Amino acid sequence: MELTEEQCDALVKRAHISLGSRGFEIHPFKIGWYNEHVQEVFRLSYPADTLGLLVISTPDMFERAFIPFVKEQEECDGIRDPIDQCVAYYFNKVKEDFPEYEVESIHDYEMHHSRRPKILVQTVGHVSGAVYYYQKSDVTDQPWPTDKKICGVCYHPVYGGWFGLRGVLIFKDVLCPPLQQPLPKDVIPSQEKRVELLNKFNFHWQDWTFRDLLPVRQRYSQEQIMYFSTKPKDRPELIQRIKSTGTLLGDDADQVQYQDKGHSVDSSETNDSVIPK
Repeated sequence: MELTEEQCDALVKRAHISLGSRGFEIHPFKIGWYNEHVQEVFRLSYPADTLGLLVISTPDMFERAFIPFVKEQEECDGIRDPIDQCVAYYFNKVKEDFPEYEVESIHDYEMHHSRRPKILVQTVGHVSGAVYYYQKSDVTDQPWPTDKKICGVCYHPVYGGWFGLRGVLIFKDVLCPPLQQPLPKDVIPSQEKRVELLNKFNFHWQDWTFRDLLPVRQRYSQEQIMYFSTKPKDRPELIQRIKSTGTLLGDDADQVQYQDKGHSVDSSETNDSVIPK
C-alpha cells in the first residue's frame, strides 16, 4: 500500500500517541536508507520505500512505562529481563493499534542463530536523523593503533547518552515514497570531544561519564540509576520491591552512584555498518 505524505504523517502520529506518553520517541525511516549503509548480510528484505519506525526510550520511560508495567503485569517476575519484557509489551500494543497493517517488530537485542544481530539499531538511529552515530572513522587524527577496535556510540541531541535504542517496527505492507530523510544533528563537531566520547564509551563505559559529555536536558532518575546499577542477578528483588511499594527509593537513595552493572550501553559491539560522511 503506497501512502501519501499526509497519510504517512498521520500513521506516525498514531504511533506516537501509542508510545509518546510512555516515554518513547518515534522516528520514521525507509528500509532503503538503512540497507544502503549496512553490509549485505544485515540488509532487510523489503522494498526500499517500506516504512519503519525506530523506537527510542527517553529518561521518562522508566517511570512512565516500566514501573506501571511491573506493577500491573503478573508475568513480570524479574527472571526474564524485565526491561525487554516491558518494551515488547508496548511494541505489541502498537501492533494492536494498527490492525489494518502487517507490522513486524525487531528488538535491539534480537539475534539470528548465527549470533548475528537482526538489525543494527545504531545505523537506524543515524539514518533516521534521531541520533548521531559517532565512529572511529569520524576522527581524522586517530590516537589509537590502526588495528584497535573502537566501538561506535550514538549521541542524542537532547538527552546525550541518556536514552536507549529499543528496536524498530516495520510496516511490511506500507510504502512511503514522499518521506524525506533528515540529517542527524552533529552535536559533537570537535575532534577532541569525539576522541573523548569514544574513549569514555570504549574504556570507561561502566562509570556512565560518556552519557554526560555535553550538557543534557534530562538524565535518568535516581530510581532508574539504582535499577541499572544493580547486577542483573539481583534485580528480581528490585522487581518485587516495585510490585509491593511502587518505588525503589528509600533511605539510601542519595547514595546511588552511576555504575553500570548490566544495562545495555545502547550501542552494539557489532560495528559492521558504514555511515558515509
